Amino acid sequence: MAKVWKEGMICPECGNDVLVHDPRTGEITCPSCGYVVLERDIDRGPEWRNIDEEEESRSRVGAPLSIMYRDHGLSTVINKIDEDATGRRLPKETREKLLRLKKLDATSQVDASEARNLQQAVNILQIYVDKLHLSQAIAEKAMLIYRKALKEGLVRGRSIRSIMAAAVYAACRAMGAPRDLRELEKAYPVVKRKTIAQGYRLLLKHLRLKVPVVDPAIYLSKIASKVGLDQRTVQEALRILQEATKRGATVGKDPVGIAAAALYMACQETTQNITQKDIARAAGVTEVTVRNRFKGLKEILEGRPAVANQSTS
Repeated sequence: MAKVWKEGMICPECGNDVLVHDPRTGEITCPSCGYVVLERDIDRGPEWRNIDEEEESRSRVGAPLSIMYRDHGLSTVINKIDEDATGRRLPKETREKLLRLKKLDATSQVDASEARNLQQAVNILQIYVDKLHLSQAIAEKAMLIYRKALKEGLVRGRSIRSIMAAAVYAACRAMGAPRDLRELEKAYPVVKRKTIAQGYRLLLKHLRLKVPVVDPAIYLSKIASKVGLDQRTVQEALRILQEATKRGATVGKDPVGIAAAALYMACQETTQNITQKDIARAAGVTEVTVRNRFKGLKEILEGRPAVANQSTS
């Protein structure tokens, strides 16, 4: 491996600003006076294994660790091997040795039931990742929450899929990309909204999760695109939501219902011919919800107390 020139550092002995870096020894030296500026340089690049000393044949040591695997990617798998790399049959002593190693590896597992639990949880998580198009960061956050729930004993006596669904819902909210309960139910109909909500409250109570309040504004574009509303209407709905938030009209209300009501109010302001039924269908809520939230927003924005709306919320 050849030496390379390194700029950006100055030799304290002679002031030369072009130094030489030797990647083999990690030293940075001055070619003018020979002064060793840095004795051991840390290589922050990936580690490589180079068997035949050819630059083109370098490969990574292994896959990176990931919380998505039940053993974080540090598993050891010993298959039934009767032949070596050349295809010749192994001697009897070698086969017996491999068999003993395989048995020792199997008995050294800390908790086989926990491993099966985590594997099933990963399979369920992958369903939500594929159906909801979740990022890797959200998936890892959900798996971290599930592992904490498993460690605290929250999964015992409950279904793995319900706790995993609640963990996904909590991870989406914590990462700033919330998904509605209806979306999770549609992605995996086996787990109902009510079950996800119960599991979510359980996680909040026992794991002390800090989840930010969902901003209804994030649902505006999604609902508007389904009914074909223009950007002018979306901006008007955003203005209505901002004003309603200042007056406390969104506290304790379903963010999807509030966003649908704000869009319906904006449609009236911009003379868009959209019915409550269209908005409700696009948002995945009932017409009654849109109607009640619309009345509540209108009363508060006009300065009247929303007594009737409080009874229906």
